[in-house]
Amino acid sequence: MIGIDLSRDRPDQLAGLLLRIVNYFTERMMKMETQDCLDAIQGAYVNANKFNTAPLASDMQTERLLFTVKMATSEEDLAKAVSIRHRAYARHVPAVAQMLTQAETYDFEKGSVILLAESKLDGSPIGTMRIQTNSNRGLILEQSVELPTWLQGLSLAEATRLGVVEGRIGRLVKTVLFKAYYQFCQLAGIDWMVIAARYPLDRQYVALQFQDVYQDGEYVPMSHAGNIPHRVLAFEVETAQARWAASNHPLLHFMCGIHHPDIMIPESEAIEALSRPIPSNEATLHAQVRQEEVVTMT
Repeated sequence: MIGIDLSRDRPDQLAGLLLRIVNYFTERMMKMETQDCLDAIQGAYVNANKFNTAPLASDMQTERLLFTVKMATSEEDLAKAVSIRHRAYARHVPAVAQMLTQAETYDFEKGSVILLAESKLDGSPIGTMRIQTNSNRGLILEQSVELPTWLQGLSLAEATRLGVVEGRIGRLVKTVLFKAYYQFCQLAGIDWMVIAARYPLDRQYVALQFQDVYQDGEYVPMSHAGNIPHRVLAFEVETAQARWAASNHPLLHFMCGIHHPDIMIPESEAIEALSRPIPSNEATLHAQVRQEEVVTMT
């Protein structure tokens, strides 16, 4: 009997299988909300583990996206971010959207970074997020609450003004923006990511293993956000990968096992961004709206 040794081909077969799995859960992520995405990815990795195809840390794969994510560094970038921010808020919080037709003072402060997602097809803006660190002043949410002692004296970064386009691509953009937020915090030496989220948006952060800053599940009225109750949650950056690995988190590979070169946040720029505001001319500064009422993570 003539035997055929398939062992030599197995690495290629496994690589092909892994690629199909990655494409599968990426497509599912574009179609579903956060918790459904987590369930889909978990199912994919259960099947992947049967074939021992989980990649080693040293074998990080590269995956291209249909869009790029970068830090806004010009007035043109900021204008794009403001346009998508306004459109997103118009869908969910129209009253606030009316006051978001211009850049805000917070956008220009030292220690603030604006992330901008742009389509590769035509350069149009499809998502944005503002990251505000406490390198220059307290976090925005500290206008309404006092952070506990275990967060005092640490480097913190709060995410606000999240906005993405509608549809399947918007859901993927949201996930990638979170990864960019996480990567920025790693590069800039941030200790904890902190957010304030309204119900039911808080559940997506709990699914990502954010922990309650106050009592479990407590919603605190935010005076700077029209006294709308928000849940304050925090996420330790340094231990993220270990915690995700310990719990076999479905986003572990997406966050830590795939290199996305389209997330363009160089380490030098991340560090510099903590002390450098976005350039603006006098007319832009004069025209911007001072918006004290900040609604986070819509």
